[in-house]
Amino acid sequence: MRICKIWDADYPWDIRVEKIVTSLADEGHAVCLVARNLSRRPERERSGNFLIRRLPVTPRGLGPLHPAWNFPYPVNPVWITAMARAVRESGADLILVRDIPLAIPALCVARKFQIPVVLDMAENYPAMLQDRLRFTPTGPIGRLIRHPAWPRAIERITVRRVEHILVVIEESRERLIRAGVPPERISIVCNTPRRGLWEDKAVSPRSASAASGVRLAYLGNLDGSRGIDTAIRAVACLAASGRDARLTAIGDGACLKHFQELARRLDVRDRVSLPGRLSFRHVRDILATSHIGLIPHYATEAWNSTIPNKLFDYMALGLPVIVSDAKPTGRIVREERCGEVFHDRDPADLARSIRILEDADLRSSEGERGREAIHRRYNWETDFRTLTKALETVLSEKRRSV
Repeated sequence: MRICKIWDADYPWDIRVEKIVTSLADEGHAVCLVARNLSRRPERERSGNFLIRRLPVTPRGLGPLHPAWNFPYPVNPVWITAMARAVRESGADLILVRDIPLAIPALCVARKFQIPVVLDMAENYPAMLQDRLRFTPTGPIGRLIRHPAWPRAIERITVRRVEHILVVIEESRERLIRAGVPPERISIVCNTPRRGLWEDKAVSPRSASAASGVRLAYLGNLDGSRGIDTAIRAVACLAASGRDARLTAIGDGACLKHFQELARRLDVRDRVSLPGRLSFRHVRDILATSHIGLIPHYATEAWNSTIPNKLFDYMALGLPVIVSDAKPTGRIVREERCGEVFHDRDPADLARSIRILEDADLRSSEGERGREAIHRRYNWETDFRTLTKALETVLSEKRRSV
């Protein structure tokens, strides 16, 4: 297959984009990745077995025109031209477009070249924007250009016109079926890790007692719907009752200073570490010396229809997990019996879950069940087979219809 992959942000880096394009290229498919170019990288660059084609850059003297030039709004002629050129020069058989913002231009280009479009719906994009408006400080311009109304309209149009949709979890598939998308046009390609990615840092059974406390790790963005405020308050609850739980929240985001201030106000700065964004090597070292992987996300429409990569990363490491009762994470943790589930935005209930996992033997057994689930089902090798089958089916059906 010759595939034109569309990604609306800079590359590198995104873990799902990286897994898809490198896996397809490693299997012998010709892959061309069209990406944004805010960082002014080379417009054409080979990365391993695939080609990156970034948007052209504007002269530096034009200042704010460059971000506007790169912005993925549906009628941006820069993006449309770049997509069309990439499809024409690569001879692409298929366009694989990530998320909603560039789906309409992808459909327009595909119609011109009479090739199919597959939408990779990595998240409920309109609901994600709604969370941002509700829970993350956003300026007037940001509130205008990232208002969820227009993505909802675009989603209604595109899900009926693309040949196939990839979603990350069953709950997302069910949402689209309720919206009228035929089930056979949807495949689940989950946010799972490659087998072996974390094995050299796998967690051995922990012997720490309740008296010595437990170490919790969170990995991801620090915006308002991620529940880091709930986690900090839970640490404070435990401190007030004489228990020692320590949280390391790795990542960056608009709410980082707010969380730092909250830890100061609750007098738990010695128990809460917010180191910002770290290298993969440092992340692995911190996770490998933690007792529990934490996902305290608010149970909003967005988090009820997507799944975070970090759940499977924690499981692959052998870490027991504590998750809020957002539907996908809560369901998987209950099914696999690999951790505890608490009521979202309830610090006391999160503290209860942490107290349960003060038991080192329980942590070990739940962590081992999570690791076994990764080898059995939740791994990229399994999901990549689903991806390639979906793309091959779309191409086969398109050729039969010509």
